[in-house]
Amino acid sequence: MSFDSFRHMLWWVFVVSRGGRTRRMIVDTLVASPTNANQLASSLSVNYRTVSHHLRVLTESKLIEAQGPKYGQVYFPTELLTSNIAVYREVVNDKKADGQPGRAS
Repeated sequence: MSFDSFRHMLWWVFVVSRGGRTRRMIVDTLVASPTNANQLASSLSVNYRTVSHHLRVLTESKLIEAQGPKYGQVYFPTELLTSNIAVYREVVNDKKADGQPGRAS
């Protein structure tokens, strides 16, 4: 899938696509404190397989990255996300009436 801008990609990943709410919870948790998938599942009360799926989506979107051995990998926000955290917060808090990113209501 091709996106017009970083903001558009964030809008798709976190606002309009199924699972956006769970991905927002995961990112907000990782921004506060990097952690592994098992700890995320437990702290968010979400099934481990569900968390793993969303971690994969966020990793493929270059918003988070994993470090360490396969079992127990710790996930961190990427430089791309941390350097654009204000844009992320704006997009996820934006409640545009027309459902389009970056347009006035």
